[in-house]
Amino acid sequence: MVVVGGGNAALCAALEARRFCDRVVIVESANKEERGGNTRHTRNIRHIHRSGDDFVTGTYTEDEMWNDLVKVSGPDINEDLASMVIRKSEECPAFMESHGVHWQASLKGTLNLSRTNRFFLGGGKAIVNAYYTAAARAGIEVLYETRAVDILIDNGLANGVRVATGQPETVLDIPASTVVVASGGFEANIDWLAEYWGDAARQFAVRGSPHNTGTILRALLDQGAASVGDPKGAHAICVDARSPRFDGGIVTRIDAVPLGITVNVCGERFSDEGADIWPHRYASWGQLIADQPEQKAFAIFDSRVAGTFIPPAFPPIGADTIKDLAHKLQLPAETFEQTVARYNAAVPRGAEIDQSKLDGNGTVGLDPPKSNWARPIDRSPFYAFPLRPGITFTFMGLAVDDQARVVFGSVGSLPNLFAAGEVVSGNILTKGYLAGFGLTIGTVFGRIAGAGAGAFVVGNGGI
Repeated sequence: MVVVGGGNAALCAALEARRFCDRVVIVESANKEERGGNTRHTRNIRHIHRSGDDFVTGTYTEDEMWNDLVKVSGPDINEDLASMVIRKSEECPAFMESHGVHWQASLKGTLNLSRTNRFFLGGGKAIVNAYYTAAARAGIEVLYETRAVDILIDNGLANGVRVATGQPETVLDIPASTVVVASGGFEANIDWLAEYWGDAARQFAVRGSPHNTGTILRALLDQGAASVGDPKGAHAICVDARSPRFDGGIVTRIDAVPLGITVNVCGERFSDEGADIWPHRYASWGQLIADQPEQKAFAIFDSRVAGTFIPPAFPPIGADTIKDLAHKLQLPAETFEQTVARYNAAVPRGAEIDQSKLDGNGTVGLDPPKSNWARPIDRSPFYAFPLRPGITFTFMGLAVDDQARVVFGSVGSLPNLFAAGEVVSGNILTKGYLAGFGLTIGTVFGRIAGAGAGAFVVGNGGI
């Protein structure tokens, strides 16, 4: 069996398949230090649970998680696949623990996730290292710096993977009884993004792996695999505009948006910063900023808010007055001062702010409104983070059935070609994002794909 990709979904698939297959090979385009795809930058996983423990509080039911998903992604999702992922999410912690993953209490100042999400001790890199250690113990082979360029398909079956490796590159074919594709989306392929987003895509930061170029996705679509998901759909958030172009990770995310106001380069607000609890809303801000002039914006707050959210990689830009802040941000000072003044005048005085829930403390007579957590920006010094869209992964990917088999438009599901992880996220996510749900999709589909691939090998006697 060959697994294409080296992140969470790929490793889950490989570990499950190894229970059935004598030989499992992972093809990872990154080197050993950069292995793990976007999983390196994760922090938690969302899962249902019937009671709290040392790491999650209370209960989180199947119905609740379904409602949370529909709230961010809309009703037009594959209900069967989404329900399956939600239901099987309950099994994820035990599987992860059995392969060396450890937990910690939810982080102070994080996105209201203590009840719904379980945090990894050591973050995503620790998960990657734990899984690779488990893979080595199980005798799973890893081919680093090996770029998969095509899936070999003949007579309705996948029979291998074509790879390129070495400098200069040598192309060779790896035969296989079955293949799992878990190589992520195409978010690091800026030219492909620009086909849908236009020149705005060239202003995006790619939060994760520069290796997620969509090579195998494109190859399979060219061979007739059915696509799913909006080509323009993506998990895209606001990140610090000073972030690196690739691989900045979760520390570049700006969590200050719901605690102040956000303005574009014209010094004007353009959306409701308090529309919803941040885990349901934060992934809408990438698209919102992408639609603004120059694809830039600024999160504005004052000294009473500073220190109440997880600090990002770069410090905020500060000034003693709103006018001085405008000059530092190169914003039109008069317009920006008027924006802040109008906002302050619309904020009810004396309201108690509760960041843990939708507190109903919204502005009055302001367009766009701020529906929750509205408090005046009037306590010096004043601060700002420069923002730009940060794309995490794309939603357009491969259509799969409930056994994680890739669907081809003309022949239906191929019995020995499976997919998992971000490359199948569009089967469930149509827009928006639910914090921690990418790891849920990857773990559930990875395990299903690995078990299905292993069962196919057993049933067909191997190669």
